Amino acid sequence: MTNEQYQEKINILKKWAHAYYVDDNPIATDEEYDKLYHEVLDYETANPALMAEDSPTLRVGGVVRDEFSKAKHIKRMWSMEDVFTTDEVQEWLDRTVKNVGECTYFCEPKFDGASMNLLYEGGQLVRAITRGDGVVGEEVTDNVRTIRSVPLSIAYDGQIEIRGEVVIRKDDFEIINRERADEGEQVFANPRNAAAGSLRQLDSSITAKRRLVFYPWGLGENTLTESKLSQKMDFVYNLGFIEPPYAQECNSIEEIEAFYHKLIALRDEIPVMMDGMVVKVDEVSLQEDLGYTVKVPKWMCAYKFPAVEKVTKVNAITLQVGRTGVITPVAEVEPVEVEGAMIARATLHNFDEIERKGLMVGDAVILIRSGDVIPKITKVLSDRRDGSEVAIERPTECPTCQSEVLDEGTLIKCQNLDCPDRVVNSIIHFAKKGCMNIDGLGSKIVEILVKEEKINDILGLYHLKFSDLEGMEGFKEKRINKLLDAIADTKGVPLPRLISAMGIEHIGEVAGKSLALEFGLGIVDASLEQIVAIDGIGEEMANSLLEFMRVNYEFVLKLFEEIQPKVEEKVEAVENPFKDKTVVLTGSMSVSRGVVKEMLEKLGAKVSGSVSKKTDYVIYGDDAGSKLTKAESLGVSTLTEDEMRGML
Repeated sequence: MTNEQYQEKINILKKWAHAYYVDDNPIATDEEYDKLYHEVLDYETANPALMAEDSPTLRVGGVVRDEFSKAKHIKRMWSMEDVFTTDEVQEWLDRTVKNVGECTYFCEPKFDGASMNLLYEGGQLVRAITRGDGVVGEEVTDNVRTIRSVPLSIAYDGQIEIRGEVVIRKDDFEIINRERADEGEQVFANPRNAAAGSLRQLDSSITAKRRLVFYPWGLGENTLTESKLSQKMDFVYNLGFIEPPYAQECNSIEEIEAFYHKLIALRDEIPVMMDGMVVKVDEVSLQEDLGYTVKVPKWMCAYKFPAVEKVTKVNAITLQVGRTGVITPVAEVEPVEVEGAMIARATLHNFDEIERKGLMVGDAVILIRSGDVIPKITKVLSDRRDGSEVAIERPTECPTCQSEVLDEGTLIKCQNLDCPDRVVNSIIHFAKKGCMNIDGLGSKIVEILVKEEKINDILGLYHLKFSDLEGMEGFKEKRINKLLDAIADTKGVPLPRLISAMGIEHIGEVAGKSLALEFGLGIVDASLEQIVAIDGIGEEMANSLLEFMRVNYEFVLKLFEEIQPKVEEKVEAVENPFKDKTVVLTGSMSVSRGVVKEMLEKLGAKVSGSVSKKTDYVIYGDDAGSKLTKAESLGVSTLTEDEMRGML
């Protein structure tokens, strides 16, 4: 290989890597990339003096330091003024208007990571410095070179400081913590700590494995002539940096508030943890007129989101019995406000997690709430113990019916089918949306009906009469008729919905469809060999189904007789690109995802709700979120809706 060919191959690798890591649009397979990568590596091994300064092989790290040296920023990295309420934002706006008149504001997400300053000279990355005290930080260039979204060279000849946030995507954070737990290492408390800790590794090859991402948000030293900061940032993005998923020009408090609440609503979909929104005066000349205080620029502020992490105390552990008999521990915590909601309980999933975390009653803990999901405990602050804490014991009997439990290790189950909690929860599951969708039959009504002995199982719903409900508290004539009509309307539903509604452990909507198509009403007599022969159904699912049918055989036959579910004839799909493929849908499409899902299933595809290495295609629309990101990280093929339809 000549040096000219070597340079050409480096440029191809850089182009492929940019498409993968920055554009989220791969233009080469992993196999092609790896083959070309090793050709380049072989040339560099044979000709070390000719190795390019921006070679992709530098991304793997390998430099080991004794300690980090200090380095000075050319221009100071400032902190930001924090504001927390609409009134505080209005006060900040009033001050800017008073000093420079009406302004246009540039708003974008504030990602929660580690601030970084990248210095480029002559188009080459020469130094990467942490924020430090704003004047001096730690020089971590070797580690930052391993971050795939940081260009090692850019099309800019002068000296420029590009500032931004080094973050870890939420999906990658979960993967890193699982790996650390498996290796017996302490898990990171949150993605911010994981990003900061990864940057401060003395061995850069460790940093290279941490899946770090760099999002630029500003500039230090530069000679760019654009009149607006947003225009300067567009220039930066065109140099090869990742653009934030959302940004908006705002001209009033109403527009700022609307964008702020939009970002909060998208908080779970955006793959990076955010802790607020940054509001900046966009005109560079007005920024200079406003100037700085001792600590912060007067032309920008951080409009912080309500806190999602809080420290609280575990007062007790209560036990919940689910519809399948699984006993789930729940932490009763000292009430604490998170994102405007008062939180008093947090999920613990199972007793293995309690043991892994080393949790005791009385412990101080870090609690996280993401969106509207149940809060969870992420870390036990064991250094705050005073000796009064009490160990948590695994239960030996059901907390509801006191019958002996089956301890399977990860899962502890109540085996008593007549356990009141199992009855109530199985009916609630049966009636909910996505299952039988019985309008008006909420959890409180189910509890009342079971308590008053009007029903004692799912089948009892279909034997309810007007006289059974008449006179009960809260049940007027109109409400009774509406409920009875909603129950009657479930008769004749498709069999997959009924299978899913039965609450068979491990058998959800996708498996229910496969089983219904294969066996119809004969599902009650299916054998282990027949069940595991279905694509996507393993032994654990098969055994769960067999055990359910063994215990509830007569009950299921009565349910079939009462509901008369609609059985779809199995039709062999014609040959097409999606037959026998596992597909995941994400984002907004030209029609509802339900319509696309039904179409693909008729073509013989298996439509899954989660991305894994076994996924064949992720088909995405507008505003696609973490599923698309995960697909890219796993090397799964991705298609736009138009590309999917083109293949058909």
